[in-house]
Amino acid sequence: MAPAAHNVVNNMHSVAPMEVSVEAGNAGAAEWLDDDGRPRRTGTFWTASAHIITAVIGSGVLSLAWAIAQLGWVAGPTAMLLFAIVTYYTATLLAECYRTGDPETGKRNYTYMDAVRSNLGGAKVVFCGVIQYANLVGVAIGYTIASSISMKAIRRAGCFHTHGHADPCKSSSTPYMILFGVVQILFSQIPDFDQIWWLSIVAAVMSFTYSSIGLSLGIAQTISNGGFKGSLTGISIGADVTSTQKIWHSLQAFGDIAFAYSFSNILIEIQDTIKAPPPSESKVMQKATRLSVATTTIFYMLCGCMGYAAFGDKAPDNLLTGFGFFEPFWLIDVANVAIVVHLVGAYQVFCQPIFAFVERRAAGAWPDSAFIARELRVGPFALSLFRLTWRSAFVCVTTVVAMLLPFFGNVVGFLGAVSFWPLTVYFPVEMYIKQRRVPRGSTKWICLQTLSISCLAVSIAAAAGSIADVIDALKVYHPFSS
Repeated sequence: MAPAAHNVVNNMHSVAPMEVSVEAGNAGAAEWLDDDGRPRRTGTFWTASAHIITAVIGSGVLSLAWAIAQLGWVAGPTAMLLFAIVTYYTATLLAECYRTGDPETGKRNYTYMDAVRSNLGGAKVVFCGVIQYANLVGVAIGYTIASSISMKAIRRAGCFHTHGHADPCKSSSTPYMILFGVVQILFSQIPDFDQIWWLSIVAAVMSFTYSSIGLSLGIAQTISNGGFKGSLTGISIGADVTSTQKIWHSLQAFGDIAFAYSFSNILIEIQDTIKAPPPSESKVMQKATRLSVATTTIFYMLCGCMGYAAFGDKAPDNLLTGFGFFEPFWLIDVANVAIVVHLVGAYQVFCQPIFAFVERRAAGAWPDSAFIARELRVGPFALSLFRLTWRSAFVCVTTVVAMLLPFFGNVVGFLGAVSFWPLTVYFPVEMYIKQRRVPRGSTKWICLQTLSISCLAVSIAAAAGSIADVIDALKVYHPFSS
């Protein structure tokens, strides 16, 4: 993950840390500055929770029924619980690394990379940055594709309702990707995390909306079926599924579940929006993480399990766009609108760190440039020529790549597989060991390293499953086909 998003004032006119003296007449200024000389942070437990939920509960929740179908009633829910526990635990370790030294007065680490630099240093900082940025760019492209699929599903739902389910109701995703890109260019002019708190809250509400609709439709279908479908071991090997496909799909399912919980790559950036102690930022972040992961797990369990109960082995890879349900079509439309609105907010949550990184580097390289520093504030938007040019170019590139590679979701799965272990497990564990001086060879050290190695194995296996999917997609690949 890139260095964090801060106020544009931080990005473009960074105020050096200072001693504030009442005698010198700076008492008034002190009220508006934190201990590092930057404008006072205003984030709370609730805004941090909203950011996390927006990042975690993505439209991927609707694919969990497919994941459980690959694993069955035993391994599916068990995997969800295990990854929820691992994600929460490693997030609490990472939250401890926001400040180096004292948890209330120590030096702040504004970004994930800053935390790695302060605690580990060396080549690990570069490794962290490469993995983080690749993952975030992949997420931006994946969200562009996912939003277009939901927008296209709205049109198809109306078509099916009018012309019947036998009509293929085909259409292109390209116009919808362009529309999503235009909206993102607008919202990308909001300077930082502090300014998009309202967008995160709206997105979090939307995620609960479409998840609840998917859950309700799953329950209704299960009741209509007269009982639960599915089996203890998942999809059976037979005429439709070979043993090799079963293995690859099972690995991919573990990966889907693991990465559905991942938000560590923006945890430090979210934590940097929380107002100064007391209580310490780490305590607030740990409480927000506890609420968010618990809420997420409940929704994941309900949506995934009820979707599998409703469709069994035939569970679609997306309950609302894969047309597991056709009626009531208006309710499916509402759910897909909610998905699109959520993805608009989630795109910003994941891209703000990239924006901030480039803008801080540019401001550092050309501090006196009017092209970079001069800005006009209009409500939540902060307009400058550099921000408008750079952020718009980023959105355009991700949109074009999404149109060029409509199967890029598989590639994003690979990027997620590669980034899960280092960003969610390895770096938090290593930084915690270093900061808390955990003795090498102690019981705690052994347990932490065992956790890290186990998650590495899961990442490698999930990456293998994703590569197999990419190879299959390439066999029928046509540029700009969607």
